[in-house]
This record gives sequence, C-alpha cells and structure tokens, in this order.
Amino acid sequence: MTKFAKAAIEKHIRRKHPGCPDFAIAFFVAEIAKKDWQGVSIGQAVGITMQTTLRHTMTDYDQLLLVDVDRAEARRRVQPKVNAMIAAWKKHLT
Repeated sequence: MTKFAKAAIEKHIRRKHPGCPDFAIAFFVAEIAKKDWQGVSIGQAVGITMQTTLRHTMTDYDQLLLVDVDRAEARRRVQPKVNAMIAAWKKHLT
C-alpha cells in the first residue's frame, strides 16, 4: 500500500491543473492523503479522485442511478461535463 505525502499531492495538482481552485486542491489533497493506494501513481490517484468527486457532486449521476439508469450509461451521460471541468483546470488562469 502506498500513502502519498500531502506536499507531493499538492505539487502535482498545481503543476498539472493550474486552474484548479485552492479550495478544491485542499479537498483533493486531504482525500488522496488519507487513503492507501495500491498499484497507482500519484497522477492516477489524483485523476481517480477528481473524476469520482466531480461525478458525484457536480453532475446528476446519482439521480440517474436512482431512476434505474444503468451505471455505465449514467457515467457515459455525465462524462462530458466531468471532462470539461478537468480540462478547464488544466489551463492557466490569467
């Protein structure tokens, strides 16, 4: 099992996602640092956490599941929105 250091997680996010808001960085750092990760890089841990968090908090994914939409179909429907948010964070804010 691997635990990533908070400073390393923050450095990675700030380098790869310079447009990510500070409050979101703090949240992702805390979430990633508290877990034991097996067989993934820090970048994969960041990606998994961002995808999961955005899917459940910023889309209607959970509501789709509640009305019996298949999980794969629900993910397919919300993925463009998740991708757009992550793409926006990859850009430098000016």
